[in-house]
Amino acid sequence: VWDDRVNEIYGRPADGQPRGYDDWALTIHPDDLERARKDFDTAAATHGRYSSQYRLLLPDGTIRHVRTRAGFLQDAGDTPKMIGAEWDVTSDVLLNENLVRERQLSESKNAELETAKARIEHVALHDSLTGLPNRRFLDEMLAGAHDDRTALLHLDLDRFKQINDTLGHAAGDAMLMHASKVIKANARTADFVARIGGDEFIVVCHGRRDDELAALADRIIEEMRQPVDYKGHQCRFGVSIGIAANSGIDAKQLLVNTDLALYRAKSRGRNRYEFFNEELQSEIVKTKQTADEILGGLERNEFIAYYQPQFDANTLEIVGVEALSRWCHPRRGILGPDVFLKVAEELNVVSLIDRTILEQTLENFRRWSLDGLNIPRVSVNVSARRLEDKDLIKGLRRLAIKAGTVSFELVESIFLDEHDDLVAWNIEHIKELGIDIEIDDFGTGYASIVSLLKLQPRRLKIDRQLITPITGSAAQRRLVSSIIEIGKSLGIGVVAEGVETMEHARILKELGCDILQGHAFGRPMDATSFRTFAQSREWLAAG
Repeated sequence: VWDDRVNEIYGRPADGQPRGYDDWALTIHPDDLERARKDFDTAAATHGRYSSQYRLLLPDGTIRHVRTRAGFLQDAGDTPKMIGAEWDVTSDVLLNENLVRERQLSESKNAELETAKARIEHVALHDSLTGLPNRRFLDEMLAGAHDDRTALLHLDLDRFKQINDTLGHAAGDAMLMHASKVIKANARTADFVARIGGDEFIVVCHGRRDDELAALADRIIEEMRQPVDYKGHQCRFGVSIGIAANSGIDAKQLLVNTDLALYRAKSRGRNRYEFFNEELQSEIVKTKQTADEILGGLERNEFIAYYQPQFDANTLEIVGVEALSRWCHPRRGILGPDVFLKVAEELNVVSLIDRTILEQTLENFRRWSLDGLNIPRVSVNVSARRLEDKDLIKGLRRLAIKAGTVSFELVESIFLDEHDDLVAWNIEHIKELGIDIEIDDFGTGYASIVSLLKLQPRRLKIDRQLITPITGSAAQRRLVSSIIEIGKSLGIGVVAEGVETMEHARILKELGCDILQGHAFGRPMDATSFRTFAQSREWLAAG
């Protein structure tokens, strides 16, 4: 017998009619019927408790979820009967289903977020071109590394820029991809290979001996030498490598050490490797000390001009002086450029030294004139870096240099880059200011006849390396004679530096050289000593 609530659940009228097994079975959802019957039959066979949950499919298509609990008993006539109750749990089931769906949706979104996060993190930690870890990844990895046997190889591709500039960035990218494959192929699986920018890579190794690190570097260098085909072009480039091992130092210093070792490898000819060692460490300490002292010296006006006279080859009269930079060091005395120039270039203060020497020279030039000492002109060395200064001409105009009294000596290598518009513009305007141009160290660099025609310098100075052997070599005399003839044919005055003996002076005069400069007549000297020397005219006795 079904009560009114059960009839309502099953979608039947509360008409008091008896309902039985068939009425129950016909209303159960077809997909749940077999399981519900099985549960019922099992309970009936054992006279045990019946417990089940299933769906009802009502005549109007409505689906309800019901939970049933019942027990069997027998009446006095041994007729088995089931007495139980049923609950409509549709709302509970739907709520649980919604909760499950929401949880699944949330888990799906979380998974997507984790995937996106991992993708973003991968992009942030890897180089987009080669797929290698980048500098950030390297820094994070090294920050967590505590192995005392960690070693780093810092690699920098040689001649990569030339390929990139001539064949384009696509070719450059292809070379970077090739380089990354070579490095990965030679490194161990446990090694960490990163591209840290441009054409630079880092390999982090653990537990490797120095000979193993050297062997790794040798393999990479050898493979990197091999030509790489790119669209029919045989591209050749090399690699310089700096190596440093962790000797109780932090990761930041380890990177600095590899960079210093790399710098030495490049300065010693490239396409090689160098280890960071005590010698290099000592050199670095010395260089840093020199750098600090240079900066302090500039503040204390320790850089001064020395002057070496230049003489007419025929009359031996002074026709000019060359202003040379000297460092009046408080402890070491007067130092030449060989001590400080390289470090000054690294500090980017050569232009400042140039400017200091020029300003001192102009002041001394004025004083000599007031003292009645007539020096026709002074030559001042100008660095390539200063010619790249966009404010150079503005500064020169403020000095109000009298036309024809000052010459700028430029080394030959400056004229290699004929496409540097700023350098070309500065040189042209230097000449417009009445400042002559001289080519220094001619014969040992790269200046060509075409360069001479384009630049039209007032004078060229033959390098001392060519002058020194002329007393004992006919071939060397012919070479110097040819340079003098080239100068004369182009209307360019010729200066010979490194004139050490009167024999040098005699030969150069016979060859037609215009101006002589060297220890045979006078060494570089400070402004006061030069004035005394020039007024004494003592060199004429030697001539």
